Amino acid sequence: MSVMSYLGAIGAAQREAMDADERVIIMGEDVEANVYGTTGGGKSRSAEGDFTQRYGKNRIRNTPISEEAMVGAAAGAAMTGLRPIVDLSYSSFLYMAMDQFINQVAKNRYMFGGQASMPVVFRSAMFYGLNTGAHHSDRPYPMFMNVPGLKIVAPSNPTDAKGLLRSAVDSDDPVLIFEACILWGTKEEVDENEFWIPLGVARIARPGTDVTVVAISGSVPEALLAAEDLALEGVSVEVIDPRTLVPLDRNAIVRSVVKTGRLVVAEPAHRTCGAAAEISAYVVEEAFDSLKAPIVRVTAPDMQIPFSPSLEKQMYPTRFTIAAAIRRVAGLAPASEQTLLAALHN
Repeated sequence: MSVMSYLGAIGAAQREAMDADERVIIMGEDVEANVYGTTGGGKSRSAEGDFTQRYGKNRIRNTPISEEAMVGAAAGAAMTGLRPIVDLSYSSFLYMAMDQFINQVAKNRYMFGGQASMPVVFRSAMFYGLNTGAHHSDRPYPMFMNVPGLKIVAPSNPTDAKGLLRSAVDSDDPVLIFEACILWGTKEEVDENEFWIPLGVARIARPGTDVTVVAISGSVPEALLAAEDLALEGVSVEVIDPRTLVPLDRNAIVRSVVKTGRLVVAEPAHRTCGAAAEISAYVVEEAFDSLKAPIVRVTAPDMQIPFSPSLEKQMYPTRFTIAAAIRRVAGLAPASEQTLLAALHN
């Protein structure tokens, strides 16, 4: 075990995958000039050595500044024998390649009757919470959940970032990995040896018995803080991190709700048609009789992201808004000013 950052774990997974299989390549803007073999912010993006020197320019490939060209070229490369990892930088830039994603990447394996697979990974960073304005702050994973043929991954910690990326590279289906940039600097002990975390298996980040909180991506650490705050008030909160949104570990969520009888879903995406809406609908369909209170969603409102730091920071789930939702489903009174100040101090 060694302490790795979220980005360091991604770099380690990329290195391990490239060492294990010569078909694995990295594509992106200016990746040849970047010692970390990835784009979107230089050394801040991922770690673990000089990729171009280690693997050569045949496997670390610069691309034009064209997302449509990058995604289309990667799809063709995947169908003809390679296993590309494509760094698309900002998640907001995925929109420029929607035709390639929807009509080629997602459909070609089906359209060719399984004669061609699509083993390609697309990484992108959700730059929300950093005051980058409406054009660079999107969290668009819910719209891709609606597209059959795509697998959607949203790691919340370094261990999952490493293990899920290894599984994504080994998948014969296309995988989109959405990284919350606010998590890049988080660190924890990560196994230095190779390991894989299977897609479609949720993680119980904190066990509990009174309320289930399903938290996604950057909302996971906030949910854990809220659970700690509520534990001081005698409320046992179970926090579930789905890790992958497609395939979604629906059984793990339902099992938890059947046990607790209460559900809060927290995510940084917009409220309408988000992952929280899908999870809530499924629980109502499959476990309605177990619910002791209405489900509560904690999401970003349906509005564009303001540039103002003071305005933007109010948009996404926090330990306080998640805790308020937990109190609501548990039938508790809102937190007092003293309680909020104590939580903030801690």
